[in-house]
Amino acid sequence: MIKKEMIAMLLAGGQGSRLGVLTSKVAKPAVAFGGKYRIIDFPLSNCINSGVDTVGVLTQYQPLRLNSHIGIGIPWDLDRNIGGVTILPPYEKSSNSEWYTGTANAIYQNLSYMENYNPEYVLILSGDHIYKMDYEVMLDFHKANNADVSIAVMPVPMEEASRFGIVITDENSKITEFQEKPEHPKSNLASMGIYIFSWKVLKEALIALKDQSNCDFGKHVIPYCHENGRKLVAYEYNGYWKDVGTLGSYWEANMELIDIIPEFNLYEEFWKIYTSSEIIPPQYISADSTIVKSIIGDGTEVYGEVYNSVIGAGVTIGKGTVIRDSIIMKGAVIKDGCTVDKAIIAENTVVGENVVLGIGEDIPNKMKPSVYSFGLVTIGENSVIPADVKIGKNTAISGKTAPEDYPGGVLASGETLIKAGELA
Repeated sequence: MIKKEMIAMLLAGGQGSRLGVLTSKVAKPAVAFGGKYRIIDFPLSNCINSGVDTVGVLTQYQPLRLNSHIGIGIPWDLDRNIGGVTILPPYEKSSNSEWYTGTANAIYQNLSYMENYNPEYVLILSGDHIYKMDYEVMLDFHKANNADVSIAVMPVPMEEASRFGIVITDENSKITEFQEKPEHPKSNLASMGIYIFSWKVLKEALIALKDQSNCDFGKHVIPYCHENGRKLVAYEYNGYWKDVGTLGSYWEANMELIDIIPEFNLYEEFWKIYTSSEIIPPQYISADSTIVKSIIGDGTEVYGEVYNSVIGAGVTIGKGTVIRDSIIMKGAVIKDGCTVDKAIIAENTVVGENVVLGIGEDIPNKMKPSVYSFGLVTIGENSVIPADVKIGKNTAISGKTAPEDYPGGVLASGETLIKAGELA
């Protein structure tokens, strides 16, 4: 039997429904980020930078792009004969076929994978956060405290604490109490959904809770360990960490990359972020173009103006087109004479000539006000926008749209245009 000190289990099955049309055809961890990466590149790069060379990636919702992106793990140096990266989709068992029904249930269904390595410790990670963290430092903390479970926590403003799972600790970082999204939080230490378990403790808890429906770490496993006298400690993290679960936070995190002194630095030598890169030609910037404070991906051709934006690989920006405060993903074509203000345009979308995005007032979206907000225009992948139309704020579009879908040539603020067969 192979012995590994610590293996990682990376939960990447989430749909990310608050990202709306961005995740209608792709799992949230596979959504593009920073012009070059996908969200899952961050925890995977953290693993290899922290010396964790055995990672199980649990997929479920729309896994195709995620699976092909990870492949056999070459970009992260995770193509190993022993260990490396393994994709773990739900599979049919002899008695029944089960989807993963909760974060802990997903891990339980892969007990045999973990047993294969007989680790001393198991690191549980979520595939949809943007951050850099040395998990080895957290493991040292776990060992130094003789802990059974270590939970990574970070201080959040007290007024935001009710959005998170909150831990209360004594002066030795030992966790004495939990509050799941409390109305009146007793502390501001929020759980980051990153856990290190001593393997025996994790295994015992998962087996004990195997019949619990929608079995989840925060709601079931952690309280079970606590109630059964296990030692739980809080590992405080003070670096950059962003849950990009909403369109607003996703847009913000991208925009923070282009600050003069970025809060999150992609250019650090000693903590590289690895990704699967395609072989594409260099970018081309025409003589008439203007680019200010932006990230421009490989293979992109710019003939217009780009300000404060994150542009992916293989994008074409036409003559006379002005793009501001926007995210444009791989392979999108923005034709001549367009104005794009505060938009997120997903992969392989074509925007016709003289289109204006982001006009009018900031009116809440009628269909999903909590999703399509922040004044953004959000366009799903492979969409087509016809020439000469105007599109308002807090709008969502998905599919191949035609001029007749825009009464008077306008999609007003707060409207949603999802073509038949597309998912909202």
